[in-house]
Amino acid sequence: MARINLLPWREQLREERKKEFLTILALIVIVAGALIFLGDRFYAGKIDHQNARNKFLQDEITLLEARIKEIEQLQARRTQLLDRMKIIQDLQGNRPIIVRVFDEMARTLPDGVFFTSVNMRGSTVNIKGGAESNSRVSNLMRQMDASEWMTSPNLTAVRAVTSGGVDQANVFELSVRQTEPKASAEGAQQQ
Repeated sequence: MARINLLPWREQLREERKKEFLTILALIVIVAGALIFLGDRFYAGKIDHQNARNKFLQDEITLLEARIKEIEQLQARRTQLLDRMKIIQDLQGNRPIIVRVFDEMARTLPDGVFFTSVNMRGSTVNIKGGAESNSRVSNLMRQMDASEWMTSPNLTAVRAVTSGGVDQANVFELSVRQTEPKASAEGAQQQ
C-alpha cells in the first residue's frame, strides 16, 4: 500500500474555502451596508419630502387663518353697519309717529292742564305736569285712553301744591303707552 499524504491538499482546500467564505462574507457585509445606506437615504428622502409638504400645509393654514380673521372682522363690521342701518331706518320710520304722538298729546290736553316734562322710553311716555284740579287730571286720562295713539294711562302721583295763599294747583305724574292706530297697523300688515 502506498502512502499518500493528503493533508496538504486538504489544508489547501480548507484555505481556499476559508478565503471564499471571507470573500463572500465581505461581499455580504458590503451589500448589506449598501442596502442599509440606500434604505436610509430612501427613507430620509421620504421624510424630507413629507416635512416639506407639512411645511407647505402649515404655511397655507397660517395664510387661511389670516384670511379667516379678516373675513370675521369684515362680518363684524357688516353686522355693525346693518345694525346702524336698522337704527336709522327705525328712526326714519318712527319720525312721523313721534310727531303724531305729540300732536295727539296736544289735542288731548284739556284746559287748565299743562305739562312740565315729557320723557319717552321705548313705547312708554312719562309725563309730569300741573292741573287746576283733580277732575282735569281725570279728564286728561280719559281723553288719552280714548286716543288712537295712546293707551293705558297710569297715574303715578298727584300732589296738591299751594303757591301764595289763593292759588292751588295739583302736580301730577302719569305714564301712558304709545301705540299705533288699528287702521294703520292693519294697513302695514297687508303691505
